Amino acid sequence: MDGTSGAWQTALAAMFPDGVAARAKLVALGHSHSWISRRCREGGPWRRPIPGVILLTNATPSRRQLMKVALTHAGPEAMLTGVQAAKLHGVRRLPPEGRAHTLIPHRSKVATWGFAVVERTIHLPEPVEIDGLPVAPLARALIDAARRMDELQSVRAMIHDAVHRGLCTPEELRDELAQASTIGSALPRIVVGALQDGVDSAVDQWLETVLERSGLPRPIRRAELRTSDGETVGIAEVWWPKVGVAMQIRYDEVALEPGKVPEVPALVAAGLIVVQVSPARLRDEPLVVIQELRAAHRRARQRPPPELGSAPAAPAA
Repeated sequence: MDGTSGAWQTALAAMFPDGVAARAKLVALGHSHSWISRRCREGGPWRRPIPGVILLTNATPSRRQLMKVALTHAGPEAMLTGVQAAKLHGVRRLPPEGRAHTLIPHRSKVATWGFAVVERTIHLPEPVEIDGLPVAPLARALIDAARRMDELQSVRAMIHDAVHRGLCTPEELRDELAQASTIGSALPRIVVGALQDGVDSAVDQWLETVLERSGLPRPIRRAELRTSDGETVGIAEVWWPKVGVAMQIRYDEVALEPGKVPEVPALVAAGLIVVQVSPARLRDEPLVVIQELRAAHRRARQRPPPELGSAPAAPAA
């Protein structure tokens, strides 16, 4: 068979609409190994990205084709998980990832090859179909992705995005962690452990990250500021009493719950320096917020601190 027939090419395209085929299936259709190998040579019309998997084009493969290559390599019971699966579920705040992470039954013997990462598991979930691809449920995909990440901030961003937009629940994440491998689970356990009553305290996590990275002295959290005669100035989410610098979170730009935008009275007192930020800026511009805090501290050290006292503020409603 010389492969020049238009009907033959049409038939192949119908059988393999993504342009990805297992070599064994092509052989089963009557094509010899030597003929397939010739078509995969330099300058030929096909490519062999992974042994046993044929890309029926010599063009640069699309992201979807690479996912299909990885699934074909992993076998008929495989499903996508990790970052690529989370992306298919609609999660936006994800780290860059060029690999395709697949799950296969523990009894399978397929191994990782290049960009196609294969993980054997005794807890193989029921896949969901997204855009024609078998994909692990989102909670499983997130935990699998987090176990291979090494930055707490990236894990937080990914999980917060999924939970806040209602793509998965904290309970689903806790269930997945309960049966997940302990290898690489430290970071997702920190993040999932902060989930409270089904709603993630995301702003607190973003704020904590900023404070940790700022290098500034440890502040007082949730302080009610008062003048020397006992008059309440307001609530500071963060308070540095020695220099008289406060941070206040404004919810004008981002509401964590639909329809809920708590009003925050402005902090006003003689000599008080206030840095106001929104949840969105804490999440998206942490380095800029850190620069603003450091600048506020530099200004504060050039004047005597205001005569303000503080008391623990009531928890936010």
